[in-house]
Amino acid sequence: MKKAILLCCVGVVACSRPQQPTVQPDLHYVVGPAWKVGAAWMYPREDFSYQAMGLAVRQEDSAQPLTTDGEVRNPLSMTGSHPTLQLPAVVTVINLENGREITIRVNDRGPAEAGRVLGLSRKAADLLGMGAGPARVRVMENEMASRQLAEVLPGGPMLQINTAPLESVKQTDLGAAAPASHSAGAPAPTVPQTAPANQNTAQAVTQLPQLPVEWRQGQPVFTQLWVETADFTARGAAARLAAREGGSVWPSFTPQGKMWAVRQGPFTTISDADAALKRALADGLTGSHIVVE
Repeated sequence: MKKAILLCCVGVVACSRPQQPTVQPDLHYVVGPAWKVGAAWMYPREDFSYQAMGLAVRQEDSAQPLTTDGEVRNPLSMTGSHPTLQLPAVVTVINLENGREITIRVNDRGPAEAGRVLGLSRKAADLLGMGAGPARVRVMENEMASRQLAEVLPGGPMLQINTAPLESVKQTDLGAAAPASHSAGAPAPTVPQTAPANQNTAQAVTQLPQLPVEWRQGQPVFTQLWVETADFTARGAAARLAAREGGSVWPSFTPQGKMWAVRQGPFTTISDADAALKRALADGLTGSHIVVE
């Protein structure tokens, strides 16, 4: 009898527990505003042909249930974060230290640590063979896949164009007097507008398919670490800064043309590069970042 009463009490307590609200995704395309990582400012922008080499880290656990692009956060998915790329974007990541290669969807803003170019979910970091610390990686964007995401998701550039308000069309008869029902300057009969195909698709998309949980094996690559400041249009200005900071001048090729950068290094360890980056940022060189080559 006592056992039966105890079971009833347990059942009542279980039934009385409040139900946890289900997290609803809010999937959308986003670039977003500038944001700050320590002393460094990050400026998100559209770049569908992004390539870079740098340091990747494991993403820290977040209390936010949704990623920046509105996906439900899942540490077991093949996803990651980036400081400036449009979201979402599909990228290939190669661990230069062991040759492993994976494909992930960047869907969050981060990492919140200076000198890091990519954050990886727990599953993605495991498959890439990463330990607890940063790994030297190459990141290459899949342009076609990333553009397709931009075209079908709410907030994307194509959607904004197709949903722009349309003005009514007016007509004027320059010949004989127009009939009373269609006087000169009166609006033409309304023509039903067909909604663009990608608009309907965007409204229907509530989640994206998970990328395959897999990795490919390549060859490791020897690399060195440098700390680089922002680019200069004049070599003389770069040379003066290099003399002050104990660095050297390097040519830098950007979409704006040939420019000049100041580098310190090479450094053998990541901790040495981090220390040099910290000094550069403290000196007010807020465009400084770590380069892996």
